[in-house]
Amino acid sequence: MRVLVTGGAGFIGSHVVDALIEQGHSVAVVDNLSTGLLSNVNSRARFYKTSILDADLARIFKEVKPEVVNHYAAQVVVTKSVEDPVFDAEQNILGSLNLILQCLSLGVKKLIYASSVGVYGEPRYLPVNEEHPINPISQYGVSKHTVEHYLQLYGGERGLDYVVLRYANVYGARQTPKGESGVVAIFAQQMLNGQRPTIFGQGDKTRDYIHVSDVVAANLLAMEKGRNAVYNIGTGVETTDQKIFDTLAGLLGYKGTPDYAPVRKGEIFKISLDCSKAQREMGWQPRISLKEGLARTVASYQKLAR
Repeated sequence: MRVLVTGGAGFIGSHVVDALIEQGHSVAVVDNLSTGLLSNVNSRARFYKTSILDADLARIFKEVKPEVVNHYAAQVVVTKSVEDPVFDAEQNILGSLNLILQCLSLGVKKLIYASSVGVYGEPRYLPVNEEHPINPISQYGVSKHTVEHYLQLYGGERGLDYVVLRYANVYGARQTPKGESGVVAIFAQQMLNGQRPTIFGQGDKTRDYIHVSDVVAANLLAMEKGRNAVYNIGTGVETTDQKIFDTLAGLLGYKGTPDYAPVRKGEIFKISLDCSKAQREMGWQPRISLKEGLARTVASYQKLAR
């Protein structure tokens, strides 16, 4: 199958590309390398250095003729979205709309969209299922959910088949402490560098952490299963910032203590996802425990540091 992956030089996107190629698909990558790395791109993928906002995207679609599009290109930093909402909207809304229109014009069979837990805002109950009210508290959450509305519109009006995957906090190898704001990557790199990590809040803020390999598995299943549907992809488990710090410190032999600072604007305080719909309709469930996932991730960072 011919598959185009936007953001395929980034953290999650590059892992998706690797898995698609492993399965024998023909893969093209679109990435402007603003946060992604060329070294992440599988050598067997066709690479196009361009933005999803670029008019050249139409030529690329005609050349690649994708049957499936996996959309990972995005501005993903919550604090950046608060500071510069126009930039966030340009990248996440206008860029995605440009992509959707290309999919419609070329008759793409399916678009898989990487959305976020950020669309829910502060939960009214836990774990959050897909029926939970949408009330984002950051511009990033607003932009991600706006694209979901466009997909719903074109799915019904123009027959574009899509699956929305609302990810919890994804972590794993290749996640960088710059640009993607992954607390696991940030803490681990700071500990390796002998720096003192900062916990925003008192350490009791919680997230639902999902290993990137489980996210990749959900993405592969979504190519064949789910039609015009939204799925949570997480573990259903709340984990505090303090536990992430303590676990990483133990794995890395870090003896320092964290600094504490006020919670940043736009951040959700507590979250976990109910993923029973994905299990029921796609046969997906997380396989990697937090303990195993963090050990794998730390090993990948240690290897790079040698």
